[in-house]
Amino acid sequence: MDKKVSPKKHLGQHFLTDLNIASKIVEQLTLPSGLTEVLEVGPGMGVLTQFLLKHPEYRTTIIDIDKESIVYLQQHFPELGDRIISADFLKLDLSTLYTGKFAIIGNFPYNISSQIFFKVLAHRNQVMEVVGMLQKEVAERIAAPPGSKTYGILSVLLQAFYNIKYNFTVHEHVFNPPPKVKSAVISLVRNNIDKLPCNESLFFEVVKLSFGTRRKTLRNCLKTYNLPADISAMPIFDKRAEQLAVEDFVGLTQLIEAARQ
Repeated sequence: MDKKVSPKKHLGQHFLTDLNIASKIVEQLTLPSGLTEVLEVGPGMGVLTQFLLKHPEYRTTIIDIDKESIVYLQQHFPELGDRIISADFLKLDLSTLYTGKFAIIGNFPYNISSQIFFKVLAHRNQVMEVVGMLQKEVAERIAAPPGSKTYGILSVLLQAFYNIKYNFTVHEHVFNPPPKVKSAVISLVRNNIDKLPCNESLFFEVVKLSFGTRRKTLRNCLKTYNLPADISAMPIFDKRAEQLAVEDFVGLTQLIEAARQ
């Protein structure tokens, strides 16, 4: 029997009350490459947790910063034992929790969802899959193709390392309290790019600078690099950041790297 979930709100989180949707979110997990380790971020009252535990092949660990939630989870999911962790996911050194590869799932608090994905990027060689529910506009931004108005920094950085799928939209009335915006569930599965063919630190820097002023051309956004005239005169620098696909940013990074040597 599915466990009764008492909804509460903390840290900008809106708690899902529709168990059918909760089950559908968990069903999005594919656990590629024989993964078994699953980390649920922000389980709250355990609405997703109960469905994760219906998969004995998963080794589920849950982490929440809220002390009241931790007490509730310990009382209602004693089978998890020491795999109920009271900590701030954003501050936790994930390499102390996992030495190998794992997947992440969660109903991510709206106010930290972007930070969660930057944390995923920092651990991209361990995080093989992410299934997350978050604010619809952020989900759309992450999945956006080049040329879209919502295409941005997270789009490029995540798409460089993950295959991204926008799964479905979740309406406001299935939450308590109802948010003022719609939510969406997206999936990220690690692609086969172990390392980009460029300096990855510089790639991250170039992407962030390129989107610093969206209306300006790359020539203006990247002038801090003081590139030689023959390089900065190249046609790519006439474009704006949202016009470039991941491979274009890789090529741009290679140009800048070569010019700086």
